[in-house]
Amino acid sequence: MLNLILATIVPIALLIALGRWLRTQGFLGESFWPAAERLSYFVLLPALFMHGLATADLTGLPVFDMVAVLLLSTLIGATLLVLCRGAVASDGASFTSVFQGGVRFNNYIGATLAAGIYGTGGIALAAVANAAIVPTVNVLCVMVFARYSGTRSSAAAVIKAICRNPLIVGCAIGIALRVTGAGLPAGIEPTVKALGQAALPLGLLCVGAALGSSAQGLGPRPLLAASLFKFVVLPLTTFGVCRALGLSGQAAIVAILFQALPTASSSYVMARQMGGNAPLMANIIALQTLLAALTLPVMLSLTLA
Repeated sequence: MLNLILATIVPIALLIALGRWLRTQGFLGESFWPAAERLSYFVLLPALFMHGLATADLTGLPVFDMVAVLLLSTLIGATLLVLCRGAVASDGASFTSVFQGGVRFNNYIGATLAAGIYGTGGIALAAVANAAIVPTVNVLCVMVFARYSGTRSSAAAVIKAICRNPLIVGCAIGIALRVTGAGLPAGIEPTVKALGQAALPLGLLCVGAALGSSAQGLGPRPLLAASLFKFVVLPLTTFGVCRALGLSGQAAIVAILFQALPTASSSYVMARQMGGNAPLMANIIALQTLLAALTLPVMLSLTLA
């Protein structure tokens, strides 16, 4: 189990380190990174979410119960974070990074671990987790950005931001294609898949490039708050919701696993594009990626026992 976890986390850490090295060496020039972030946010990440949701195989799974657990635990967690806002961050922009660090997840690690533990059944359960959490956390994050990133927005403006957000649009298209059974056309599916596969490495390079940048809120408090919430509070909340709703077995374990994953590289891209504290977000991603090598074995040992 430890070898599987390290095999998924080490490449992520190396890509972050490579991004940092490329930035410090000036290999690609400063103009490359904003363009790469924009490409990732408006093209690659929407393609990733669209393809994953459109092609998810949910046959024979406890979809309703698992989705209910994941939605309820995510909403409870998000509410707790908002209530603790003053204690975890000194300003609104920094809080948006703590919030993303607390509720978003790295679906690459989740899918790899689920497949390694349960085989094809794990892949299917990971698809349910993605279908439930990805749209939810993107909507919640857009709402938090609209409220706390420095630009106070009306209800109409928040709804407009949600409807126009490329990540949410990608999720909506993917869900619509899956629900209707239309799927992605044979000639388009490989292109969308290839674009989505490019999102992870490019996003992690951008995360590494942002490390060391100066910004407010880079003290230990927001970093530790986001990580404590992600690796302790949210998994325990999910465990409690599983018990309350009667979800057990493999579905419950995968649900808890996905809520205990380090935050996603897309968090940094969203922070850059929506006025959050991007340097803080980059540091949260890097710290959680390293901590996950310690926390995930412990969490899986407890849940699989």
